[in-house]
Amino acid sequence: MKVDGACHCGAITWEAEVDPAMTRVCHCSDCQTMSGAPYRAIVIAKEEDLKILSGEPKVYVKTAESGNKRAQGFCGDCGTPIYATSYGDDAPKIYGLRLGALKQRDQLRPSGQIWTRSAQPWVGDLADIPGTELQP
Repeated sequence: MKVDGACHCGAITWEAEVDPAMTRVCHCSDCQTMSGAPYRAIVIAKEEDLKILSGEPKVYVKTAESGNKRAQGFCGDCGTPIYATSYGDDAPKIYGLRLGALKQRDQLRPSGQIWTRSAQPWVGDLADIPGTELQP
């Protein structure tokens, strides 16, 4: 499936070929902190299937619980998270594209969850929480 995305301010745009079955929700505490949300959704793209069309992501390198280094790509102007990938090795890169910045996010239903030990206990109950369609 071809997807395309842009940061909030439009300075960075990209496109990629992805397999929708590789869409995941991550509950790790790093994703919670860096997204400002209780979890983050991603879809996997191979390095050769991702093309940055405009702009250049700023990169922050963090060390994961495993000790592996992860490059976090984001817009240096508006802060929109774009991807995460391995850092510092010669292996082909696999990118975790941030679903929230993809135009086709409504078509990418997660097929799995990771780091569930860090999940907030109430996330499974969202359907039971009253909501409004717009800001009240």
